[in-house]
Amino acid sequence: MATLAPPGADKSHPSAAAPKKTSLALGNLPPKQQGFGTQQATMGVRLPTILGKAIDDVVKTLNDEYDEERIIDLTECISRMEDLMDDLQNNAQLRPIIDDGEGDIPLWNRMLAKYFRGKDFMNAPWLFAEAYKYRRLHECFSLSKYWKTYDVFFRQSSSSFSHPPSKPSQQLTAYPDASLPSPRASASSSTECETFSRSGDAVFELSLRFAEPWKQAEGYSEEQQLEAKRLMFHELTQICLWGNSTDLSLLINMTEEDIKKLQSTGGDHLAATEQNILGNDLGRVWEYISSSRFCSAGKGGRLDFVLDNAGFELYCDLVYADWLLQSGLCSKIVFHGKRFAWFVSDVTRQDFEWLPNSMVYGHLFPNASDEELASLKQMGLRWKQYVKEGKLSYQQHAFWISGFTFWSLKDEAPDLFLELSNSDLVIFKGDAPSSTPFNMAIGPLATEAGAPPVLSLRTVKSDVVVGVPQEMADRLDKEEPGWRISGKYAVVLFSEGHKGEPISFA
Repeated sequence: MATLAPPGADKSHPSAAAPKKTSLALGNLPPKQQGFGTQQATMGVRLPTILGKAIDDVVKTLNDEYDEERIIDLTECISRMEDLMDDLQNNAQLRPIIDDGEGDIPLWNRMLAKYFRGKDFMNAPWLFAEAYKYRRLHECFSLSKYWKTYDVFFRQSSSSFSHPPSKPSQQLTAYPDASLPSPRASASSSTECETFSRSGDAVFELSLRFAEPWKQAEGYSEEQQLEAKRLMFHELTQICLWGNSTDLSLLINMTEEDIKKLQSTGGDHLAATEQNILGNDLGRVWEYISSSRFCSAGKGGRLDFVLDNAGFELYCDLVYADWLLQSGLCSKIVFHGKRFAWFVSDVTRQDFEWLPNSMVYGHLFPNASDEELASLKQMGLRWKQYVKEGKLSYQQHAFWISGFTFWSLKDEAPDLFLELSNSDLVIFKGDAPSSTPFNMAIGPLATEAGAPPVLSLRTVKSDVVVGVPQEMADRLDKEEPGWRISGKYAVVLFSEGHKGEPISFA
């Protein structure tokens, strides 16, 4: 549990004057929970642990540095990280983000001024407070001269893995062009390397099965072919779903055996775990995606992924995307990720580029057989070709690294709303806000004119649970008190949206 400041202690933090208040729609923020819930676990345990490891990482880098100016600059980064740790441990008020030249400053400070003035880490909604912590962590380096792109999660990987040299720093614009590279110090995140290399059993189980191009079985009737495609869709959607179990920002003490259990992709395992999908719209999704509403005139639809974790989860997402393209259900798939390191293991552009390159050229699995390595390489080459052909692409937007909920997307990022409105289906892999019915939780993404169809694939790893009937939640609270954070349960939730309706902005 967090160590709170004693009564009467000064919790103020030196900062610039807060910007002028503006009216923002935050939607349904998660309610505070009683007892040792996600708020206490996040602010009192997980975030200090993650930040402590990050400080240790930077100290190791400092000890290896020889240039005096870079050493002094890095010690100032460490000092800012220690200030952040003090704020966490002493439950300080949430101060404005210092202007570090990044284009998301107005987004953050408008929210802080309007809704969170005087709030501290423990009484602000925990999802916002956690996002705020990661933005503050980025600030520790973005204010420096030499370390703007430093990745504090890099060294969590095994020391035997090598990485390409750093790329030049890129400054963030308010709504950045999707073609710009993410400002990250390495072309691969440590967490991606770590979870992917530790996931060998599941990685090769999938690569050996799906390396060869997918073909419809010959001699089948049209009805039989459609049923075979439905069964494959059903299985791969579940693989994509359960890949979401591996989130290092939530599972900080996960063992290799834990990873293997979470990542099992065998048919028997999937059949057994389907009963743990508490809200299951798989049937509705297949009915939509196999219809002319999604695939028109023999052309596959456009699918957008709003990504969550790098490493094994991204690998599962790409296996899924690969089959959707090969099956003809999709003709174009767009992935949406983060601009810089976020929540330890969230996907950045470098993660997206690193994965297929590591499959083709890397040496992450020294004990793998020639057949296993060949299957991995074959898939990686095919994915790289998809990117060259424009069938797979990556975009990044400042909205995804803000503290806003989905309710604010249309007002705060109208360009992003317009982009998503062009999609035939948007799959969200990350948290949805509030323990409410799904359509209510995503707000304008379900009700606004032009809103695209939305599918949420989410394993339950926090107090934030959407689309679970209240009576079921009450029963699980009684029978399995830790069900909200175990990763054992999941939801598959679908909103048809209002695609095609004219969009207007206030």
